[in-house]
This record gives sequence, structure tokens and C-alpha cells, in this order.
Amino acid sequence: MKLQSSKSIWAVLIPTLLVTVSSLASAADDSFKAPRTVDEQPDLQGVWANNAITPVERPEVFGNREFLTDEEMEFLKGKITEINASGGDALFGESVLDAAFSGNVSSRDTQTGNYDQQWMVDRTLQNRTSQIIDPPNGRYPPRTEAAIAHARERNEYRQDHPADSWLDRSLSERCVHRGVPNLRPGYNSYWQIVQTRDHVSIIQEMFHDVRIIPLTNMPKLDEEIRLWNGSSRGYWDGDTLVIETQNISEGSDPGLNTAARVYQERITRVGANELQYDFIVHDPGTYTADYTRRIIFEHSDDVIYEYACHEGNYGMMNILSGHRAEEARAQQAVRE
Repeated sequence: MKLQSSKSIWAVLIPTLLVTVSSLASAADDSFKAPRTVDEQPDLQGVWANNAITPVERPEVFGNREFLTDEEMEFLKGKITEINASGGDALFGESVLDAAFSGNVSSRDTQTGNYDQQWMVDRTLQNRTSQIIDPPNGRYPPRTEAAIAHARERNEYRQDHPADSWLDRSLSERCVHRGVPNLRPGYNSYWQIVQTRDHVSIIQEMFHDVRIIPLTNMPKLDEEIRLWNGSSRGYWDGDTLVIETQNISEGSDPGLNTAARVYQERITRVGANELQYDFIVHDPGTYTADYTRRIIFEHSDDVIYEYACHEGNYGMMNILSGHRAEEARAQQAVRE
């Protein structure tokens, strides 16, 4: 679709407040002192939004630059306001940044085709050029040869077997699992954190996943026990909450050697309304080196809503029955 120059009803109802410009720094403000809970722990509680347009990987046009210039921030602010006011196709994840620079505002939802900007929350504009801060080039490390071959085999299988059964469809499409942590921005991308002396709970709005993370010195699970969300243990490193997760089920992700993955999350309150979230990934089955993503979550006065998705809904039945119809037509063509 084209960006419309005329003022639409979206521009009247939802003006430039759709985009919040934020020049959040890459490190904590040394002068900020995090508030404390009754147990004298740094207070991370509340609802936190992951709505920035910062891409996971740095677009090549930025080279080795970590931050946007003031001029680029102003340019993006205007473009994103124009995109949102158009009321067009929903721009999930980081595709809003692609659309702003390329002018190609087309749906990234190629399967259902029924999402528009009404489905999206207000997006924020921060000045980082990528979430990945390590490697320094802002891009994922090279994938392993085994991971490349595995992905190619899966793609070839999906081409020939798109819906032989429900097991051929993704876990998220089946409303079983979206992944933890879920870091997709702009769509059910809110977290709520609740603390006690011995535990931290993180409620993800997406799929309504609740993670209950002990802060006590509990032994790790046996390696034979594998869970959809893995097994997490937390501790405090100064004012930073550190969460380490392993024991991830192979079935929770189509990648290679999922059981070898170890995640470390480092959550630090860096301002009255900001959390710095660092996500360090050890995934030897997929990448030749570890990598780190940094996201700034912003405090929200909104509430967490139930994500009422369930396996076996009409969408899944229609997908499977549709493929049965395709198979029947193909068999009829052979007979003729």
C-alpha cells in the first residue's frame, strides 16, 4: 500500500503521540539509585513494555555505528507517525523500521492478511541501531554448518509437508508455546514483574506465560528433566537481577541441539521508568559464538491482559482441512 498524504481519520484520532521519541543511553545513569522493596532488594516491580522499533540485528546501512544521529531520529519520528496514521497493514517486530527507510509499507503478515495497525501498540523510538551489542558489529555470529544444513532440511520438509498433521505446524501457531523469554516488540509485548524475598515472578502477556524464579540456593534440575521454558535460577549481582536458564526441552524449538542452550538475563533498573535488559545466549548448536542483546523496557501504566489462545482452535482445523482439500485436488488431477 502507499502512504497517504491526506489526513486520514487515524491522523485525527491518533496524532503524533503514537510515537514516543526516547534517547535512552546504552548504560545505566550512575546518579540513579534504584528504589528498594521492603526486603531491601532493588525494586523491579510493575508492568514493563518492550515496544521500541530497534532491530535485533544492525542494518548494514549503519555500518559500525551503535547509535542513530539526531537527524535520523527526527526523520524516523516523522515517518513512523505517517505510517501509523495511515491505518494500513500491521508492522510487526522491527519491520516498522524497514518500512520507514524503504517506504515499502506492505503486510508482514503474509499468512492471515487480516492484521492492520489497530492491532499494534504505540511504538517507541530509541537511538540504538541494533539490540545486539556483542558481537560489536551488531549482528548474530555465523551459524554452524550443522545448523545451516538442519534449517535447509526443515524448509524442504515444510515445502512438501505443510500440514500433514498438526505436528507439522509451529508450536506458536498451535497456541502451545511462544518461547521464553518472548522478546518480540509491539504486540502483547508487556511483562509484569512481582517480587518477594525469595522469588521473582515474570508474567509475559504473550501466551500468558508465568515464570516463577527462585532466588534461593536451590540445586539445578537433573539434566534428564527438560521443560518448555527451561529451568531458571536467579540471584542478585549488586543492583542487577541475574537469571540463568537451562534444561530447555528439544521440543520447544525446532533448532539444533536445543538442550545445550543456556540463557542469562541481566535486569537492571536504570531510571524511574526504564529497565535495562541484557540477554546473553549460549547456543552452540546454532551459532559459532555467544551473543548479547540489550533492550530498554519502559514502565507502563497499562495492565496485563489474558492472551486467550488455545490449541485446536478453528484456525488449526481450517489449516488441516484446507490441506486435505489440496491433496484431494492433486489426486484428482493425476487421475484425470
